[in-house]
Amino acid sequence: MKAVHFGAGNIGRGFIGHMLSASDYEVCFVARNPKKIAMLQKRQEYPITLANADQDTTIVNNVTAISVGEQDRVAEVIASADLITTAVGVSALEDIAEPIAKGIYLRMKNNNSAPLHIIACENAIGGSTRLKKRVYPFLDVETREKAERYVSFPNAAVDRIVPAQNHKDPLQVTVEPFYEWVVHRPALLEGFKEIEGVHYVDSLEPYIERKMFTVNTGHCVAAYFGYLEGFKTIRQAMSHAPLRAKVRKVMEETGAMLIAKHGFNPQKHSKYIDTILERFANPNLTDQVTRVGRSPLRKLSPYDRLVRPAMQACEFGIEIPHLTSAMAAAMLFNHEHDEEAIKLQHLIREDGVSAFIRERMGIPDEHPVHQHAVARYEELKGRQESTILT
Repeated sequence: MKAVHFGAGNIGRGFIGHMLSASDYEVCFVARNPKKIAMLQKRQEYPITLANADQDTTIVNNVTAISVGEQDRVAEVIASADLITTAVGVSALEDIAEPIAKGIYLRMKNNNSAPLHIIACENAIGGSTRLKKRVYPFLDVETREKAERYVSFPNAAVDRIVPAQNHKDPLQVTVEPFYEWVVHRPALLEGFKEIEGVHYVDSLEPYIERKMFTVNTGHCVAAYFGYLEGFKTIRQAMSHAPLRAKVRKVMEETGAMLIAKHGFNPQKHSKYIDTILERFANPNLTDQVTRVGRSPLRKLSPYDRLVRPAMQACEFGIEIPHLTSAMAAAMLFNHEHDEEAIKLQHLIREDGVSAFIRERMGIPDEHPVHQHAVARYEELKGRQESTILT
């Protein structure tokens, strides 16, 4: 079985590529970095290390790589592949849409009727559906009609913490022991070879929202609260008992919404939160708060990890004082090397915080979440300015 994976970064190698190789797929990474491409072509293997006490290391083999710029070669490998996966970031899906389309075109031209599944393993709801919407405009009508029979884009939820890191071996990657990869079963075509370790479900939304609004929400909240307190790493922030308690309160608020919406068992969800908090505090992982908190405009957008659960919680009549505080902390994220953070501060200075919440976060002035977020922002900003003065 052959898999083509777009993105040879830490998540691509340390999570998706590893799982595919363990399921006996030959994995061809489609990447940008010439050095990594050359090393993967030459060695056809790389090590991954678990962030545990024993630093367990596994060799991932049966791999190679090609450049995303070699679109004819990319099309050729897609034409004969059984599976395509991605881990490039949601904003980069549009960059890989055309090469994927060329591969599908060649596949249909060659009358390859074997099923092809394309799974976007991104931090987004409906990532594969988003990718399909970007791929199909590059296809003619006849090819699209054929592809509807033989190509499927199952949505997925993925979860594994893989921090930024540097090793002597550029291919080595350190990952946390925990992982979860959930795929929407009804979208699978007959003949799909299941990937070992993947959880296939009939309804994906509960799993995606549980992950997005617990793990992703909690992680960025730890970063934003930690940044305001002057902590450099997530581990330092989570070692501070009052801050850890604030992060848990946010996760309990999003949890109340998830329980109300999806019927999760409250006791099991509480244990899930415990597990996530322990993952954040892993003493064998070092993750910078500025990395986890990066791109605050995206994280404060209407359908992402802060605003979306807040608005849904409101619909269920759930109070969210800690989640609105987290939004305020995100609006105060002012890291000088983050372009979005710089733009965020400029927008607030120019138009005011209320306009930012209305225009960029999509929350109307009269909505209680808007009013509470403004109040929390002014409170945190005042506290921050008072600290600077003293």
